Amino acid sequence: MSRFAHFVAIDWSGAIGPRQKGIAVAIAAIGDAAPQLVRPGHIWSRGDVLAWLREDMPPDAIVGLDLGLSFPFVDAGAFFPAWEASPADARSLWSLVDRLCDDDAHLAASRFVDHPIAARHFRRPGGRTGDLFGIGRGRLRITEHAQRDQGLNPYSNFNLVGAAQVGKSSLTGMRVLNRLAGTIPVWPFDPLPAAGPVIVEIYTSLAALAAGRRKGRTKMMSVDALNTALTHPAIASAPTLGAGAIDDHSADALLTAAWLRRNADRAALWRPAALTPRIAATEGWTFGVV
Repeated sequence: MSRFAHFVAIDWSGAIGPRQKGIAVAIAAIGDAAPQLVRPGHIWSRGDVLAWLREDMPPDAIVGLDLGLSFPFVDAGAFFPAWEASPADARSLWSLVDRLCDDDAHLAASRFVDHPIAARHFRRPGGRTGDLFGIGRGRLRITEHAQRDQGLNPYSNFNLVGAAQVGKSSLTGMRVLNRLAGTIPVWPFDPLPAAGPVIVEIYTSLAALAAGRRKGRTKMMSVDALNTALTHPAIASAPTLGAGAIDDHSADALLTAAWLRRNADRAALWRPAALTPRIAATEGWTFGVV
């Protein structure tokens, strides 16, 4: 008997503007029926997703958010070394980001990355790399080191440049989490509850690799490619209907919802070997990384 009855994956976007074509929400139910897009054809705003999580999400769902739920902490003993306002834990970080960005419309986070002290930690467009960004891909969380060991290709959540950047998504997602105000547990910052919904961080490429996609070629742009992944034995889902092109955001969300259905009850995924209480309170973890 599964702990959950619904499995939700949300492909997120940190882009500027009232609505984001890069947001897709997919849901799968117990069994093997094809996952479905929530509100197909709808162009979501971040506020729409926040309202859906508050009001319309099934009460027995695991919800995967494709973004970094926190920043590196363990490597330097702080999120923002040399900043006396650096928060002590992830929830305080979410509050700080939301508070400093209160005047940013549409749950954007431009004011945070432009803050004169915070900016020292970010790689920003226009060749503006802060002196505390670090070298190469920048500072990584412990879960991101584990992602690399698992064949994934993470970049620092402080990186705001290039196709692989996840920093803007992370910051805007933190604003949403802060506004949920503890109404939905967020693992591992909260323990997995015995019943009810829970939010986890996901990495959609993990689902794609499990479904037989090759590293560096995890994006699916056709229904045929998506259905090949959905029907892979590791996912064991019925194919979705339709044919032709599909945007990669929808494909990522659909496949990851089906992947969550097959993996949400794996006890080992809730107990990664490197996940300590300190990491759980500060950096968090990516569900599915061991």
